[in-house]
Amino acid sequence: MPVAVAGLAANGANIIVTVLLARLLSNQGYGAFAQLVGLFLVVSMPGSAVIVAVVRRTASWRTAGSHVALATWAVRMHRRMAWLVGAYLLMVGAASVPLAALLAKPSPIAVAAMLSGAGLWVALCVDRGFLQGTRGYRSLANNLLIEGGVRTVAVLGLALAFKLPGAALGVLVAEIATALHARRASHAALRSVTDDGMSVTPPSIRRDLVVDLIAALVALTLMAVLQNVDVILLGRLNPSEAGSYAAVSVACKALVFAAIVLGGYLLPEAAISYHEGNHALKQLAATLSMLAAPALVLVLLATFFPDQVLRLVFSARYLGAEAAFAPLAWAMAALSVTVVLTMYLLAHGQRWVVMLLGVGAIAAVVSINAADGSPTATANADLVVQAVLAVACTAGLVIVHIRNHGIEPPSVLEPGAPE
Repeated sequence: MPVAVAGLAANGANIIVTVLLARLLSNQGYGAFAQLVGLFLVVSMPGSAVIVAVVRRTASWRTAGSHVALATWAVRMHRRMAWLVGAYLLMVGAASVPLAALLAKPSPIAVAAMLSGAGLWVALCVDRGFLQGTRGYRSLANNLLIEGGVRTVAVLGLALAFKLPGAALGVLVAEIATALHARRASHAALRSVTDDGMSVTPPSIRRDLVVDLIAALVALTLMAVLQNVDVILLGRLNPSEAGSYAAVSVACKALVFAAIVLGGYLLPEAAISYHEGNHALKQLAATLSMLAAPALVLVLLATFFPDQVLRLVFSARYLGAEAAFAPLAWAMAALSVTVVLTMYLLAHGQRWVVMLLGVGAIAAVVSINAADGSPTATANADLVVQAVLAVACTAGLVIVHIRNHGIEPPSVLEPGAPE
């Protein structure tokens, strides 16, 4: 519950920031900020994959009682991540000017700040993975609140003074504060237990970390495509309606971010239960139940009050695509279910879900492209694909549990056991 409440609060703060920026910035400035947010999401995507991999390794080690080995590995991970972030920031400094010229709208300062913030977010995901794997849910909730609170104050405050560059700098300030808190909290969580059952990392664990990371990265990239392909294609096919559709999209896709946050609770619970030879269907049901409330509110508002909501939140100049509001709300509710089920399946080592997401992404591109830029047709096409994908993921989950009923899954290798 702390994670759910903090996640909803942080996402609510992000929505408020997005809405107020639409009023603080010009139409061109708001469009440029949307571009920068897209860059942030693309660059930060590996962070979510890092969380999946770190949680699975942390859960396996803790199940085996290898807490000192886990703490040693954490120090090594932090050292390597520091070098990677340093090299990445140098690359950002070199690429910000040509990238700003390529985008034609944002300033180099805004590009550099947003990309730097994305890199720091990937780094802090290592610590969020340790918090989730050690069930430090209160610390994770506090970290989410810090990110949402500092981002709200910094982005709006700096945007008032410096417009678009200030908004981007606000994101960077928020990620710095969040990363510092996450590091301190993860150190405390990893020091909480000191007994040790194993002093070295089995070779299979090292290999599985890479496989988990790659599988999660591909899965999350495909989910990002499923979440944003409609906006990208409609903006190319029908630029005049892009702003109106973007307003509808922002309202609906906040639900997907809520699903990702709630996955921060489900992922470690599912991974820990898997290594203990159990399932986490109760936790899965709890996660879906907590997601159902905001989904129901969104669908009702989109169905019965689309004009009023968009006019109140974004102002009348963003009207024009309100007919797409209801089908897109249903589509994102279906995608949220897919996100939660994917987290659960990845935590149980079921990597076939990546192929299913790939088929769904291809179907979404083809069907949305066939809508030819019509907002309503685009949302309807997206709804069909997302609904079928959610049903397919649910069926796959049921089949997996039927097949594995009564079969204890493999856990971490015992000390001295062969590979």
